[in-house]
Amino acid sequence: MENIIFEDNHLLIVGKKPTVPVQSDISGDKCLLEFSKEYLKKRYKKKGNVFLGLVNRIDRPTSGLVIMAKTSKCLSRMNEIIRLRKIKKKYLALVEKKNIKKEGVLRHFLKKNSKKNKSFIVDEISKNAKEAILEYKIIKTLRNYLLLDILLITGRHHQIRVQFSELGTPIRGDIKYGAKRPLHDKSISLHSKEIEFEHPVNKEILVLKCDPPDEFIPKI
Repeated sequence: MENIIFEDNHLLIVGKKPTVPVQSDISGDKCLLEFSKEYLKKRYKKKGNVFLGLVNRIDRPTSGLVIMAKTSKCLSRMNEIIRLRKIKKKYLALVEKKNIKKEGVLRHFLKKNSKKNKSFIVDEISKNAKEAILEYKIIKTLRNYLLLDILLITGRHHQIRVQFSELGTPIRGDIKYGAKRPLHDKSISLHSKEIEFEHPVNKEILVLKCDPPDEFIPKI
């Protein structure tokens, strides 16, 4: 089972490893949702099907926090929290080095191409264009990369990946969006490191963190 960050009667929040799909895809590889259902079934000796609803998704090559709801009521409430943007999401990203501002706001309009499983930056007036906003800060400069702290304001398909590609600083390993070379395990250096939101049932403020994989930052 993946790294369990938080669990109660309503929520299961885990730290996903890179390259594990959050839900089943055409590869047929076992997904996080399956692993998590098996864990709940075994731990609580449940018979029959186990309900577990995905609240958020992160891309297969990325790592970090994934929220799942143990009841349909909790799932509905969490979906509303997401819809109203009452959740704070922070990411770490390692991007190819370039002379950019130490901190800033990126704002674009994106359009998803489902056939290519890719998003593109388009004009604001384009049909089905969705606004994408994030804030970033450089927290470390390496020989070939910049380590960024990112606050995601909107949650669009491949948003961080396409926005930094547009800036000329693609994420390490992300050849889909212009990185120079892939990583050996086909992961990319993008990690969902922290989430903050009000618990949908007991109303306490949850601040949950997840460390990136050991290999996230290259040793050289």
